[in-house]
Amino acid sequence: MNTNQHKCAWCQDGGLLEHYHDTEWGIPCHQEKLLFEYLMLEAMSCGLSWNLMLQKREIFHACFADFDYKKVAEFTEADINRAMEYPGMIRSRRKIEAIISNAKCFLQIQQEFGSFDKYLWDYSEGKTFIYQRHLDGEWLTKNDLSDKIAADLKKRGFKFLGSTLIYSYLQSVGIINDHEPKCRMFEKIGGTIKK
Repeated sequence: MNTNQHKCAWCQDGGLLEHYHDTEWGIPCHQEKLLFEYLMLEAMSCGLSWNLMLQKREIFHACFADFDYKKVAEFTEADINRAMEYPGMIRSRRKIEAIISNAKCFLQIQQEFGSFDKYLWDYSEGKTFIYQRHLDGEWLTKNDLSDKIAADLKKRGFKFLGSTLIYSYLQSVGIINDHEPKCRMFEKIGGTIKK
């Protein structure tokens, strides 16, 4: 029996995408470091593919202190230059500077709310949402929730994180369950149906 028929069509590459789908995508995440990592992967992905982000994930770990946001927030010009020169790194100074700036904003949210996890999951009252439009076959790339969070993050100084990337982020951390209804992960994760 082909188990792939019970997975989302987009992930069936037999490689990184499939592994990510099976072990991470959409599973509710409450770990601060991982919440930061996913957010920064979204920022780095601006204009690029998610598959490329997964391919370069270990490079990002090496360049951004294993996504230790406290260390990244204190990066200097020397750290930026080191990242720019790292083999295989995406050489966008603006994005690297944005990651450092975003780490500082992430810390500010932690100070204000106690944790980034609390700040983020309060938007859904701790629930995972399944949107009716998704069940009806629509493939959404943003919605009112992602608009609202993206606007607030922008107000707080975050960069390279518009509504479309935040929607993708909400999918990855499990606030939105956008697995295909026939995918085995859809039922495993579950959620509250929203209009």
